[in-house]
Amino acid sequence: MNDIICPNCKTAFKVDEAGFAAILKQVRDQQFENELKTRMDLAEREKETALKLSESNLKAALQKHIQTKDNELAEMKKKLELAELEKELSVNKAVQKVIDERNELANQLQSKEMEKKLAESNLKERFQQELKTKDEIIRIKDEEIEMRKDIKLKMSTKMLGESLEQHCEVEFNKLRATAFPRAYFEKDNDAKSGSKGDFIFKEFDDAGTEIISIMFEMKNENDGTATKKKNEDFFKELDKDRTEKKCEYAVLVSMLEVDNEYYNTGIVDVSYKYPKMYVVRPQFFIPIITLLRNAALNTLKYKSELALMQSQNIDITNFESKMNSFKEGFARNYDLASRKFRTAIEEIDKTITHLQKTKEALISSEDNLRLANNKAEELTIKKLTHNNPTMKEKFGL
Repeated sequence: MNDIICPNCKTAFKVDEAGFAAILKQVRDQQFENELKTRMDLAEREKETALKLSESNLKAALQKHIQTKDNELAEMKKKLELAELEKELSVNKAVQKVIDERNELANQLQSKEMEKKLAESNLKERFQQELKTKDEIIRIKDEEIEMRKDIKLKMSTKMLGESLEQHCEVEFNKLRATAFPRAYFEKDNDAKSGSKGDFIFKEFDDAGTEIISIMFEMKNENDGTATKKKNEDFFKELDKDRTEKKCEYAVLVSMLEVDNEYYNTGIVDVSYKYPKMYVVRPQFFIPIITLLRNAALNTLKYKSELALMQSQNIDITNFESKMNSFKEGFARNYDLASRKFRTAIEEIDKTITHLQKTKEALISSEDNLRLANNKAEELTIKKLTHNNPTMKEKFGL
């Protein structure tokens, strides 16, 4: 039997082992039930707390994830807007480039059109001018033919030749004051070499530089002349006159070979036989001067530059001559000075040798004096009177 005290009323009562075991079981069952319930409640609360915490964490994580996605979406939206802006700028730039190229092509096309119109206008004007010139040449040629026919009928051979020269001289003098104010056009009267031409034409610029020079020969003959001559018969003599009179061109104004179509075409270049030689009909006398003169004017700039270069070469030659004279004079002076310098050095060397010998002699004299001095210092009366009774007696030794 076991005594059990009631925890409430403090009353003691006895319980056998079976009852105690039953009570203990009952207590234990109740305690277990209470503990179980307590623990289940705790677990339930913990579960709710965990659920709430998990829900809060999940909500926070979800909000963070949503915020991250919102940020990423905003960034992507910003990049998309920037890409759209760059795309728009690129498109605008490309469009502007296309517009610029189109405008440039349009300008080039317009320029080409203007050049084309200008070229067409110039070509048309040139054609009209050439046509006008050809018509004028034809007219002059026809007039010249008629004039020549009339001359042939009325004049002798000598008079025909003289009238051709006079005709050319008159034609030139009509234009001398306006077209050739600085020109020389005179008869060639210098026959020192045995022959002479008819006229010499020369023109100079303001600086006195020769622009052009032409030796003219006028030839004509009547149909009734016994001996018919050809233009070619006068080429050699004309070239000789041109060379001796130092003219640049030679022109034969000829009415020979009137039926030769080769010479009737106008200005004929015969430089394949003799250099810078032309054959013309009288109506082309002024045109050949104008043609050669205009060509010479185009080269005048180069002639002036050549003259300047030649003068500069002369200056350079004079400079080099002076430089060479200076070099030669300097070389002579240097040679004389060098010889004198060598002589002076030799004299100095001789002097040095003499002084060296003098030095050696002085050194030798010094040694001799030193020895003499040493001997003088060692000299005593005792030594002087050694083995000399007379001197000992004199000195009381």
